[in-house]
Amino acid sequence: MARREEGAVRGLLPTLAVAAALTLALPAPAARAELPRFEAVKAAHRVSDLTLLDRHGTPLQTLRVDDRVRRLAWVPLHELSPALLQAVVMSEDRSFWSHGGVDWAAAARSAWGRLLNERTRGASTLTMQLAGLLDAGLARPAGGRSAWQKLGQVVLAQRLEARWSKAQIIEAYLNSVPFRGELVGIEALSQMLFAKHASGLDAQEAAIAAALLRGPNADAALVARRACGVLKSMQQDCTGVQMRAAQALLQRPGMPLGEQLAPHYARLALRADGPPAQRSTLDARLQRLAVRLLQRQLAELQGRQVEDGAVLVLDNESGAPLAWVGAHGASAAAEVDGVRAPRQPGSALKPFVYELAFEQRLITPASLLDDAPTGIATADGVYRPQNYDRRFKGRVSARTALGASLNIPAVRVGQMLPPDALHRRLLDLGLALPEPAGWYGASLALGSADVTLLALANAYRTLANRGWHSAPALPGTAREAPRRLLDPAAVHQVVDILADNNARVRTFGLDSALRTRGFAAVKTGTSKDMRDNWCVGFSDRFTVAVWIGNASGAPMHAVSGVSGAAPIWHALVEALHEGRPSRAPQPPPKLVRARVLYARDEEPPRPEWFLPGTEPAGAIVARSDHALPGIRSPQDGAIFALDPDMPPEVQRISFEGSRGQWLLDGRSLGHGERIRWAPWPGRHELSLVDAQGREVQRVRFEVRGAVALGAQR
Repeated sequence: MARREEGAVRGLLPTLAVAAALTLALPAPAARAELPRFEAVKAAHRVSDLTLLDRHGTPLQTLRVDDRVRRLAWVPLHELSPALLQAVVMSEDRSFWSHGGVDWAAAARSAWGRLLNERTRGASTLTMQLAGLLDAGLARPAGGRSAWQKLGQVVLAQRLEARWSKAQIIEAYLNSVPFRGELVGIEALSQMLFAKHASGLDAQEAAIAAALLRGPNADAALVARRACGVLKSMQQDCTGVQMRAAQALLQRPGMPLGEQLAPHYARLALRADGPPAQRSTLDARLQRLAVRLLQRQLAELQGRQVEDGAVLVLDNESGAPLAWVGAHGASAAAEVDGVRAPRQPGSALKPFVYELAFEQRLITPASLLDDAPTGIATADGVYRPQNYDRRFKGRVSARTALGASLNIPAVRVGQMLPPDALHRRLLDLGLALPEPAGWYGASLALGSADVTLLALANAYRTLANRGWHSAPALPGTAREAPRRLLDPAAVHQVVDILADNNARVRTFGLDSALRTRGFAAVKTGTSKDMRDNWCVGFSDRFTVAVWIGNASGAPMHAVSGVSGAAPIWHALVEALHEGRPSRAPQPPPKLVRARVLYARDEEPPRPEWFLPGTEPAGAIVARSDHALPGIRSPQDGAIFALDPDMPPEVQRISFEGSRGQWLLDGRSLGHGERIRWAPWPGRHELSLVDAQGREVQRVRFEVRGAVALGAQR
């Protein structure tokens, strides 16, 4: 019987050869189609997952861009496991290295088996299978290929063998063939089922991969049996292959690949039309540290209703992100990028209020500001700012007010600035405030506007760069030439305060998380109702910004900037300067250094920085009666109501402010810090003029009601 079958096969060979020759003359689609070049096929390979690399080439994140298939990077032949090549050839096409595209002997055996109604291995060679992958018209339908398609497959296989090398054929095949489910190509199979690159597959893993080519949807037991057969043909042991096949097929192919350290930045940076692996400016070591610190801090804040956070590190010189953590992975809002989500920064905006006031010479770091209860008239009523601890410190210097983050002095300084000046300055710094200046009013000085962590960090980077401003260097944006935006001398005054641990002591104590071994200028912020807290600061090389809060906007419980965000900030700054301490910037030449004495001992004597012409004269005394230019009371827009049944002496209105001449409706009322006035109904205009005859401030107010008995205008 065996001899008869062999004879029959030999008798079929000439017939098959004639059929093969006839196919060359047939007008099959494969014969008419232009044969693709190997290089074109390789270039057209599109991965389903892009990989974000750090600046040194370390993988940080993968991003799925094709949900239909899982196809990873093209693997060159020299990087494929030798065991894999052997297993695939032994399983699919033992004559691969010798035939010309069609294994006619195998085809004869297959044809004879069909005649005898016996199950035999298919006769498709690797080259023929590749032909079916390259030409959509030759793809294998569910019911099998037609005779015409089989002839086209044979023709294209022979043309491939004539134009391509064997190495190119098997390389293209292994990178294009579907294996199981959505997995296409050997790298996707290796990574998803064996958690390794195709270069590292051992004999058993290679045999399992080869078995899946024959039965992509087979169960683990059948895959193991087929793999064992491949291993025996390779003269390898089958021990344990069943367990390894079962473990491999239990893997979930849709899972992300490798470390997932920067999902939000990957969505921003990776280009769908770019290469499979794309380099970024991030630093893997720093990114891992930032992720770990955020996770640890949020774990420590459990029980205080805190779920979310974000961390950003910028290079001061280039503006390039070095670490970008958009969210805590376990958060319910993990998809929200906290680096670019707008939130209220609170006191983190105060440095820009003081810098503008220093720049316009309205105050100096030594100027005394009144930290006392106050009310500011607004269109919606009277705005009464409070300090974080709801306590008042009395008269304090601007240095202490900014360093200790006192709210009322910041509002007073904001009121000194020209209308809309702070709003325009923040816009120039890149803070895209969504509302006009009048919408925020006096509360803008306390950070009532929504800003992003990215924009705020870059504004602090402007301080770090002595007033030179440029946009952050983000993917897809043109590099922007820096422009001078802030006065370097005023910037240095602010930076010197933000780096002064003694200036913070009245609020934060001497040993807070804001204190570092080397130079660092830093400010915290907490928004209304403790919904957000921030810590933003910089060293000589890096700007570090941290936000802690809830993406939902829910308030936290007893968490401030110094207890929530600052520990992360501190750890990052210390790590960034491990072995290389940060150095303080040199003051600009035009700044004047002078010793300050306070006439009423409001604060201890100290040296201070001044813009030329603003330093104390004579005995170098910063007198409190010159410290607060402007009108403290009444506030602009205030309304007073008279009661005709009350004695006039108890209804007088006090005008209070810095020492000067008071003018009401153009008429002089007298000199001093306080003038008492018997009110008269109507709208009035009050002006304060200094000793040089310059108008310091002008406010308007209204008195309503009947004239009080005995009152005189």
